[in-house]
Amino acid sequence: MAHLLSTSCSIKLSSSHRPLSQPFHQCPTKCLTFFTLGTSKSPFKRFVLQGGTQQTSCVVRATMAPISQETPTQSSSDSRQNSSEPSKPKRVMVIGGDGYCGWATALHLSNKGYEVAIADSLIRRLFDQQLGLDSLTPIASIHNRLRCWRSVTGKTIELYIGDICDFEFLSETFKSFEPDAVVHFGEQRSAPYSMIDRNRAVFTQHNNVIGTLNVLFAIKEFREQCHLVKLGTMGEYGTPNIDIEEGYITITHNGRTDTLPFPKQASSFYHLSKVHDSNNIAFTCKAWGIRATDLNQGVVYGVRTDETEMHEELCNRLDYDGVFGTALNRFCVQAAVGHPLTVYGKGGQTRGYLDIRDTVQCVELAIANPAQPGEFRVFNQFTEQFSVNELASLVTKAGEKLGLDVKTISVPNPRVEAEEHYYNAKHTKLIELGLKPHLLSDSLLDSLLNFAIKFKDRVDTKQIMPSVSWKKIGVKPKTLAA
Repeated sequence: MAHLLSTSCSIKLSSSHRPLSQPFHQCPTKCLTFFTLGTSKSPFKRFVLQGGTQQTSCVVRATMAPISQETPTQSSSDSRQNSSEPSKPKRVMVIGGDGYCGWATALHLSNKGYEVAIADSLIRRLFDQQLGLDSLTPIASIHNRLRCWRSVTGKTIELYIGDICDFEFLSETFKSFEPDAVVHFGEQRSAPYSMIDRNRAVFTQHNNVIGTLNVLFAIKEFREQCHLVKLGTMGEYGTPNIDIEEGYITITHNGRTDTLPFPKQASSFYHLSKVHDSNNIAFTCKAWGIRATDLNQGVVYGVRTDETEMHEELCNRLDYDGVFGTALNRFCVQAAVGHPLTVYGKGGQTRGYLDIRDTVQCVELAIANPAQPGEFRVFNQFTEQFSVNELASLVTKAGEKLGLDVKTISVPNPRVEAEEHYYNAKHTKLIELGLKPHLLSDSLLDSLLNFAIKFKDRVDTKQIMPSVSWKKIGVKPKTLAA
C-alpha cells in the first residue's frame, strides 16, 4: 500500500497470462491496475500512517480491470433503476473484501456467478504491522489473490483500493462499478481493538459510522435501487434476561401496543459503532426508501470454504491473538501448541456461533432475496449457541482424540460483561430463506485442530494471552508489547 507517497502519480502493473493447464502454484495472469494518489484530510489516513498521530497523507485509488483486458459487459441494471420491483442483483460490491469474512464472501459470490468487485483500504493488514500480530495462515497480497482466482477459475474480481470514509473515492467506485448490491464488511471489527486506547476508540467509531453513512449517501445519490447487506453483530443486543428477537420486539405498555427495535446494550466502543450504524440505516430506509438487510452475526469460526480450498494462495486469514482472534479459533490454536485454553472469568458467557461457510451462505441468501424499498430487515446470523466453557470442553475432547494434552485455565476477564447469564436468541429468518447450517461437529473440530497443527510453527505464543483491559483504557496511545 503506497501510503508514504505524497505527490500525485499513476502506476500501471501487468503480468503475462498463463494457460489454465499450467501448475496452479504459479498463478500468473494478465491484469491491469491503476493507482491515483492525492492528498486527503481523511482521519483514516491520518490515523494509520503514524500509529495514531495525524499528519498529511494520501489516498490510494486502484482499479483492477478485468484480467482479460476485455471491456466489462454493461449491466442491464440501469433499466432496473427505474423500476420499483426488486430483482436478483448481478453486480455485487464487497466492501472489506480483503478481510476474514469479506474474502471468503467475495470468492463465494464470484463462484456463484455474480459479477464481484472488492473495495478495501487494506488497513486490516496494517493493524497487524502496528500491533506485531500475524495470521496463523500465510496470506498472499490482495493482487496475487485475485490473479490466482482468475487463473484457477477464469473469473475476474475487480479491485478498488481506497478508504470509504473518503466520499470522493467511494463515489468514483460506485459510478465505475454500478453495484446492484453492496455487502458491507468494511469496518474495524474487533471489540478489544476499540478498547486499546482513546485513539483506537475514536478511530473505530469514526471509521465505522462515517464509512457506513457514506455508503448510504452513495446509494441515495448514485444507485437508489441498490440493496445494502450490512454486517452487524449479535453483540448489539447484549445479554438481556429475555429472549432476543430478530431486530424487533412487540411491546404492550399501559394498554398500548407497538413493534419497536429490540433494545441495544452494547459492550464496547466497537459494538456501540454497530448500534449507531443500525440506527442510521433504519432512518435512511424510512426517509429515503433505501432497501437494507442488517445481518447481526454471531461469532465466526473456521477458515476453509470451497473457494479458499482451491489453491494455497486463496487461503483465508485466521487470527488467534487476543485482539482479533475469536473464541473457538483461539482455543484450537492454543490446543495445537500446548497452551492452556484461556477461559475468561467463570466461562458462562454464551453467544451465537457459526461456521464461516454459513457466513457466505447467509450473505448469498440475503442478496438473492433482497429487501423491499424502504425496508430495514434484521436477521440474526448464527446457527448454534455455546458458552465459553462448553467450547473449551468440546476442544478438549477433540484434542484428546488427536493425542493432544489439552488443559484449561481461568484468566481474569479483561472485559466488562456478565459471566453467567440467560441467553436465548431467535434465528429463524435465514433458515426460512434456505440456510443449510454446518453445525459444529467432531469432524469439523478435528479439521480445525489439524489445520492449527499444520501451521503451529507460525504461532507467537506471546500473543495468546489477553492484553487489552476494558477498565484500564486511557488517553495515552498504547503500543502492545511485542
